[in-house]
Amino acid sequence: MGDPIEIVDHDPAWQTEFAAIGTALRGALGDVALRVDHIGSTSVPGLAAKPVIDIQISVRSLEPLAVYKAPLERLGLVHRANNPELTKRYFREAPGSRRTHIHVRELGSFSQQLPLLFRDYLRAHPAAAAEFAQAKRRCANQVRDDRQQYVSAKEPFVWDIVRRADTWAQNIGWQPGPSDA
Repeated sequence: MGDPIEIVDHDPAWQTEFAAIGTALRGALGDVALRVDHIGSTSVPGLAAKPVIDIQISVRSLEPLAVYKAPLERLGLVHRANNPELTKRYFREAPGSRRTHIHVRELGSFSQQLPLLFRDYLRAHPAAAAEFAQAKRRCANQVRDDRQQYVSAKEPFVWDIVRRADTWAQNIGWQPGPSDA
């Protein structure tokens, strides 16, 4: 059993924390990082979240791994080679550091575009963000000590938002804006 799942009110400091981490990532990776973006619930103003900063680094290709792994490890990030998602490479914070998840994905891939669309939709639709926050709190209360169950419990809400976000994207011709860092 890990730490209990805690959903907290949005903290405006999350943006500042992302900015500092994003600047360090940009400095370490240079042109290897085509984009560095704040994603996940902490990237949406007003959205309650687990206090974990999620960052997506977009690269030309996931291979060779060494091109971005070595610079990220020099920053103290830990590569999680056993990550089961084959469309990304995953890194975590150094032990004892602020909880941070780094998702490295290939620029233009579905897995790279989806978190940006999800984030942008919720930023543009505060009522949907509030619905999502309520669903996350409900799921966390039901399965507080089981992260996998929490992810499974909120999945229907996530896919409902994805469907709405896709309709919105088609209606406005959504494209990702500039990189966050």
